[in-house]
Amino acid sequence: MSDPILVAEGLRKSFGDTHALRGLDLSVRRGTVCGVLGPNGAGKTTAVRIFATLSDPDAGHARVAGYDVVREAGKVREKIGLAGQFAAVDEILTGRGNLRMFGRLYHLSRSEARRRADELLERFGLTEAADRQVAGYSGGMRRRLDLITSLILRPEVLFLDEPTTGLDPRGRGEIWDSIRELVADGTTVLLTTQYLDEADQLADDIVVIDQGRVVATGTPDELKATIGDRLDVTLEDPAALSSAATVLNLLTGAAPATEDERLSVALPGGRVRLADVVRELDRAGITAADVRLRRPTLDEVFLRLTDRKEHV
Repeated sequence: MSDPILVAEGLRKSFGDTHALRGLDLSVRRGTVCGVLGPNGAGKTTAVRIFATLSDPDAGHARVAGYDVVREAGKVREKIGLAGQFAAVDEILTGRGNLRMFGRLYHLSRSEARRRADELLERFGLTEAADRQVAGYSGGMRRRLDLITSLILRPEVLFLDEPTTGLDPRGRGEIWDSIRELVADGTTVLLTTQYLDEADQLADDIVVIDQGRVVATGTPDELKATIGDRLDVTLEDPAALSSAATVLNLLTGAAPATEDERLSVALPGGRVRLADVVRELDRAGITAADVRLRRPTLDEVFLRLTDRKEHV
C-alpha cells in the first residue's frame, strides 16, 4: 500500500479564545476522494487552509505529497489546487479569458496558457460557452469554471471546500461528474461538504470532525455499519403513532423517531425479528402498512456521531 499523500498529526489552531483545531489527525490515500464532514465551526475550513498553506498551525505537523506545509510551503503550492466556497472567476471576462488569465498568473507562457485553457474547456464541456461573458453563466457553469481554474497546473491534490453550495441538482451533478473524472485521472481530492448525500456519492473515505478533532473515519458503508440497521414501521392509522412507539421502545430499548405516519428506530443486531415486530403490534391492535429493515443513511450516522441537529 502506497504512503498517504496527505497527513496531519496533532494539528492545533486557535483564534483568540476559540479553539478551531484541538489535535487533529488525518491520513488520506493517494488517488481517492476523502470527504470531511462536521457541524458548523468544527474546524473543516481551518484544516483546509492549513493544508493549502494559507494558515500556519499553532502546533502539530501536516504534509502534502511528502512536503511540510510550513517549512516547504512553496513545494506544497506546486502540488495543490484549491476551489473555495464561492466562485472566484472574473464575471467581465469570458470563460476562455479567465482560464488564460489564470494560466499567465501561474507563470505559463502565453501559448501554453492558451493551449491549457482550450484543453480544459473541451474536457469539462464548456467549449460552447467559452467565448461568452461569465456574467451570463449559470451557477453550475460558474462553479465548473472555478473548479477547472484550479486544475491549470495539474495538481496532485485538489482541495474542494463546499464546492456545490447553492447549486441546483443539475449543477451539483455536473460538479460530481467533474470530480469523478479528476480522480479517475489520479488526482486526490479532499472534499468538505454540507451535503451528506454528496459525501455518500463521491467519497471513498469519510472523516467526521467535531470540535476540532476527528471523531470517526471509514468508508461510507463502514460508518453506517457502526450504528446498525434501522427498523422503519409505517402505520395505516397515524393516530396509533404513540401506541406503536411504545411497542417499538419495549422491543428495541430505543425511542423511535417519528415522521408523518412512519416510525424509525435503531435495531439491535440479531435481537429483534420483523415477525416479532408485526406480532407485538398486532397484539396492541395496531395495523402496520409496512415494516422493513434498512441501512442507516449517512445523515443518521452524522447526527449520531456529532450529537447535533444540524448539518455541516
